[in-house]
Amino acid sequence: MSAYYNEIDPFAVEWLKALISEGHIAPGDVDDRSITDVQPDDVKGYTQAHFFAGIGVWSYALRQAGITDDTPVWTGSCPCQPFSSAGGRTGTADERHLWPQLYRLVKECRPPRVFGEQVAGKAGAAWFDLVQADLAQENYSAGMVVFPACGIGAPHQRQRLYWVAEDALADSSTEGSQGWLPERTYSERQGQHGHTGCSDTIDRPNATNGYWADPDWLYCRDDKWRPVEPSTFPLAHGATNRVGRLRGYGNAIVAPQAQAFIEAVMA
Repeated sequence: MSAYYNEIDPFAVEWLKALISEGHIAPGDVDDRSITDVQPDDVKGYTQAHFFAGIGVWSYALRQAGITDDTPVWTGSCPCQPFSSAGGRTGTADERHLWPQLYRLVKECRPPRVFGEQVAGKAGAAWFDLVQADLAQENYSAGMVVFPACGIGAPHQRQRLYWVAEDALADSSTEGSQGWLPERTYSERQGQHGHTGCSDTIDRPNATNGYWADPDWLYCRDDKWRPVEPSTFPLAHGATNRVGRLRGYGNAIVAPQAQAFIEAVMA
């Protein structure tokens, strides 16, 4: 098996298994325990590891960026609740602050590359300061960038902090560098992702392109139109599957946004 997935949400776990079965993401095993219970030996032997895996979007984005399933890489979008306005912003005092657990595994297993994502803003930047300082102690170099989904053609803003860390002690001539492709040109990336302007609000349906050429537009109570993925459907009382789907979407990263970041790292 090439990939290890760690996710505690039962609905997402079943979703991951279905995606693996259908071949949409890298083949592998799904571990439904808390990351606090995961030991280094549980991860050793896997080429890739995806923590806080959600519905496997990091694996999908790696593939879309041309990264093969046998390329050594880890991913981990740590829970954002301790640092987001919706989660109370209790920071490192929050029990959902799980970077120390991911860091513990990185120290022991030393993956050549780690990708991650976090909320933007001052809280996200402060979180990354901690991450970068921890990784520097283990001779990892790390960097981050904040950019919106609308920067690659999405009809919504969704500012996010994307980060990457690389083992500075790893030999770049070893298999750790395999699967990383040459730079794509700017025009090639624009042609693939599309482009649209950024805006905090949408007063009426705008033209979109690229991955978001055919969104459904919902007219909301505040008299604004908002784009959603086709066939998502509004919530309805008693429609539990819709709740699960929307929870999965809401916790997931934006695949083309992650793909663009991976391609930038490759360049």
